Amino acid sequence: MNSGLIELQKLCRIFEVGDERVHALRDVDLHIGAGEYLSLMGPSGSGKSTLLNILGLLDRPSSGTYLLNGRDTAAMNQAQLARYRGDTIGFVFQFFQLVPRLTAFENVELPLMLAGEPVAARREKVTHALTVAGLSDRMRHRPSQLSGGQRQRVAIARATVTRPRLLLADEPTGNLDSASGRGVIEILESLNQDGMTVIVVTHDPDVDQRATRRLRMVDGRIDTDTGASS
Repeated sequence: MNSGLIELQKLCRIFEVGDERVHALRDVDLHIGAGEYLSLMGPSGSGKSTLLNILGLLDRPSSGTYLLNGRDTAAMNQAQLARYRGDTIGFVFQFFQLVPRLTAFENVELPLMLAGEPVAARREKVTHALTVAGLSDRMRHRPSQLSGGQRQRVAIARATVTRPRLLLADEPTGNLDSASGRGVIEILESLNQDGMTVIVVTHDPDVDQRATRRLRMVDGRIDTDTGASS
């Protein structure tokens, strides 16, 4: 098995909704090795989004343990979580979440600016990320001048320009036609082949089947885990 990047033990997440306690996650145990490529599927309300938010350090479990790259995330305060998230995790969303008034280059540059990277280093990294995404000729275009597939490629470049160890993609093809979606998945697969751990939440069986490991969630639990290393 690959060295562990993610280790979940008896992870639970309970939400208080009025007088009701909703168990979004129930005793989830999961090991994800560095460099794996996983898909995560399940019906609405199965716990996929809750699990993704916890993996992305956007939410905390109610109980249980989450080790990320060997570090116990429960021991971190909010500032430490934000810093670790910025260093370790990239996010790709269904609706791109690009800044409309900025060019593709400027959108991808944002994380590096926030990290205090020097200008010359930023230019080199942004140019490389957009070239890998197949957008070397669209760097100065704003989102409104790009197709949906191109916008998602910009979003992937922005998520990965800092070279995070973990990429979380939430329905990355859900707003795209099949050809554009296939191109986006091919970029994610290329990043995975270069060593990045990739987790894709999807409802698309074709996207799911391309992953080397496939998880199914039902009622807050992992119901099946196909393709896991022994």
